[in-house]
Formats: sequence, structure tokens, C-alpha cells
Amino acid sequence: MPVNSDIDFALVEKFLEGDQTAFNKLAALYQKKIYWHARRMLGNHLDADEVTQEVLLVMYDKLYSFNFQSSLFTWIYKITSTRSLNYLKKRNFKKFLFLDDPNVMEMNSQEDIVQRTEDKEKLEKLNTVLQKLPVKQREVFILRKFEGLSYEEIADIKNKSVGALKANYFHALNKVTELMDEE
Repeated sequence: MPVNSDIDFALVEKFLEGDQTAFNKLAALYQKKIYWHARRMLGNHLDADEVTQEVLLVMYDKLYSFNFQSSLFTWIYKITSTRSLNYLKKRNFKKFLFLDDPNVMEMNSQEDIVQRTEDKEKLEKLNTVLQKLPVKQREVFILRKFEGLSYEEIADIKNKSVGALKANYFHALNKVTELMDEE
């Protein structure tokens, strides 16, 4: 979920007034979120780490242009999405997503090996299915399902109408359901 906008705005204002530690606090608040969004889009640690560093540099350079009209969270996710998509295009990737989130994979120490194997197989199956989605549908699906963003927040990030995003999500959800049944 998004960080408190009042805190974000106060940190941005302090940074714009010359307080470098304010940027460090913003980076600390958002670095993991940036990384995991990029990781889900790009499919591996090295690429996600590179995009995360790019996004932090862009944030540092462009924070003066932040207009306080949207949440900082939305602004950052828009940069992250754009950088991730540009990275995909530049490298002409065929694989776009790999769900290796430790939060998803975290297991209770009392679970048995059978349960772990089944969960891993389900994640691999979902990863395979998501790779078959068109990029636009995949991105909306990730932002909605894994990042928990509202359609309005996604619309701000993607500069698309809520209706178009709902349609993309609906089609993605149907394809995921259909393909999961086939796998």
C-alpha cells in the first residue's frame, strides 16, 4: 500500500530546500517497492536491480519537477513502469515475469516438503501463464493483483482510462484462469 502522502510531501519539500537526508529517507521508503515492481516486470534480480538504481537516479534528478498533484507513490510507480518497459524493449526480452518474491515464498518451518513442492509448482505454473499474457495485460494484472493498486492509481501511472484498465484486467484474469486450467 502507498506510503502516507503527507510524509512523502514533507520529505520532498525538505529535499527541495537542500536537505539531502530527506532524499535518503524517500529512497529507503520506496526502494523495495521499486525493486519488486521492476523484478516482476523484468523477471530477474540483476535487471530489476539496474532499473531500481535508474529509478532512484531519475527521482533524484527530477524530484524538482514533481508537482504535488498526484501521490509520490503514483509518480514513482510510473517512472518504474516506464523504465521497466523501456528496459524490456531495449533488450528484446521474451520472458517478462518471474515470481520469486520472498514474501510469497516464505514458508512456515513446520510445513512439510510436499507442501513446499506444491506451492513452488503453483508459482512456476503461474509464472508460465503470466509470460503468455500481452505486456499491457500483464502489467495491469501485476499492478492490480500483486501491488494492490486501485484502478485510479493504475490510471495515473499508465495515463489510461479506468475503463480501459478494467478491460485489460478482465481479459488478463480470464486468460490466466483459462491457461491455469490447461497447464
